[in-house]
Amino acid sequence: MVVGLGTGSTASLAIEELGRLIKQGKLKDVVAVGANYQSRVLARQFGVKTVDLNDINIIDIAFDGVDEVDFNKNLLKGGGAAHTMQKVVDSFAKECVILADQSKVVLQLGSTFPVPVEVLPAAISPVLRRLITLGGVPEIRSALRKDGPVITDLGNMVVDVSFPNGIPNPADLEMRINMIPGVVENGIVSGIATSVLVAIQDGDNVTVLDLEEFVKLINVPTNENSV
Repeated sequence: MVVGLGTGSTASLAIEELGRLIKQGKLKDVVAVGANYQSRVLARQFGVKTVDLNDINIIDIAFDGVDEVDFNKNLLKGGGAAHTMQKVVDSFAKECVILADQSKVVLQLGSTFPVPVEVLPAAISPVLRRLITLGGVPEIRSALRKDGPVITDLGNMVVDVSFPNGIPNPADLEMRINMIPGVVENGIVSGIATSVLVAIQDGDNVTVLDLEEFVKLINVPTNENSV
């Protein structure tokens, strides 16, 4: 099988577990496609053979984390500025499994996180103006322990766009942002996740539920913004 690997703290746990199962002989003939430099390095570190996306025809299953997920499996990603390649890997997979803890589940995207937008450096000013016309409050993401902006693996800049009223129609906003000339990709992901697994922690006990089961369990009134 070809396995797609996402990025971030949750995805790194999945990569580590994949390596453990391969080392134990429980999984064989498995190769992985990493969404960014970090995931590829982690995979090799844990004994998972990696291949280039251009060298395979299909990804059988992808595992990825998320910053926010709503009740309809719309996702908000990009806290690690790797959302462009993550969306490519996840969209190529026959099955895309999103791993989340209960704090990541919200009634409406944009409740706690801004939308990351990867932008060509030469187009940053006109893109900022267009994002404002969409009702967003854009801010260029600054790097930590380095002067200047965050630069992605693809050599672009990242703009974090807050939407004060949330995102009632994720698919529409995803399309509108991506239609702005100079935008490479944004962190809204609609229609790609085939399943979302939600971890609930109660003391030392952890229970994992499908998103649908989790939504039934919490039974949150629809006028609340998050769970």
